[in-house]
Amino acid sequence: MIIVTGTKRSGTSMWMQILIAAGFSPFGEAFPRTWDKTIKNANPDGFYESILRRGIYWQTNPHPRTGDYFFPEQTEEHVVKVFIPGLVRTDRAFIGHVVATMRPWREYEASLNRLYAMEDESRTDEQKAMGTPPPRFAPVLEWWYENFALVRDIVTRRHRVHVQSYDGLLRDPERVIHDTVKWLGRGDAEKAVLAVKPENRTQKKVESSSIEPEHAEVFDELYRVVDERHPITGALVAKLNETNKVLAPRIGAAQRDLANEMRRRRRGGPGGEPEDDSEGQPSW
Repeated sequence: MIIVTGTKRSGTSMWMQILIAAGFSPFGEAFPRTWDKTIKNANPDGFYESILRRGIYWQTNPHPRTGDYFFPEQTEEHVVKVFIPGLVRTDRAFIGHVVATMRPWREYEASLNRLYAMEDESRTDEQKAMGTPPPRFAPVLEWWYENFALVRDIVTRRHRVHVQSYDGLLRDPERVIHDTVKWLGRGDAEKAVLAVKPENRTQKKVESSSIEPEHAEVFDELYRVVDERHPITGALVAKLNETNKVLAPRIGAAQRDLANEMRRRRRGGPGGEPEDDSEGQPSW
């Protein structure tokens, strides 16, 4: 299976559109549930998501509602979006090729806040009556937590992976897509190039002071290495590890606070996104 991975708002949907245009069969719907009525403007050409975005493992395969199961050999010509935490928990047997995309952390933060604003605006009267919007992980910490996990997973499990920057794809889509399709060994690169629509980009050269300068410098270095196609060296891995040691307590506390608040607020009813809603998701 070809797995498209990255954080939210990092170009994963665009890569799904590219690889579908290249001829690969997708798992997931362009607009699950009511997304065409709520957050379509965040991605007008479709998200292509399913419960597999949480990973391909025992909680998603077999499908929790239908019991349907797919085998690795049945999905070699399929492409699926799996966010980074899901990639980390995905059974390695299902990982054929991984196309990973990374976006600058400041743009990610701004884009995610824009998405959250859309979700909040689309909340039903019943949801609004329940109080404030759902709690959320600080985007800058989420960017670091997930991209550090991506690097760690690549270094540890050594699956076949192509890591591409968001900027690099938009700078030269023809070269990047032809190189990627050649690496995959199949697919129509010419048709795939037509799926790239730079005009859908909503964030450019934004500023942020939501993280200390010394950490921002490391975040920027990681992105620069990916964007300029440099190898991930031992020295860089050591620097990433040291940064993560400093940020881990802060991230852990934020995750605990988020989990506690979600438990307190959990009352059922449809949310803005189908996080763990197997009833609202397609089967295979």
